[in-house]
Amino acid sequence: MAINVTYVEFLHEQLSGLEGVIFKKMFGGVGFFKEGLMFAMVSSENQFYLKVDELNKPDFEDAGMSAFDHPKRGKGMPYWTVPAEVIDDKELLKKWASKSFEAALRSKKK
Repeated sequence: MAINVTYVEFLHEQLSGLEGVIFKKMFGGVGFFKEGLMFAMVSSENQFYLKVDELNKPDFEDAGMSAFDHPKRGKGMPYWTVPAEVIDDKELLKKWASKSFEAALRSKKK
């Protein structure tokens, strides 16, 4: 499936409250980066995901979200789906994305 450019641009606009976010195509999808760290992605199926770790994972679990499952690797990755109500609310998305960026920072330090 082809990436929906309009959807990616919408997400970029929704993330505009988080300063310095850029996106680029990669591996059939799109990665969202801040300070050189990927904290969000859109899969080739046009599903939006944010990075998780042990600190923000409960937010995603409580919302009933699921982990990205890479079809070729047969295992999940540290990115989880994002509730539609979060995507639609710019301020709420900024909070969730900020936590995901912090998760990316923590994973870099390991």
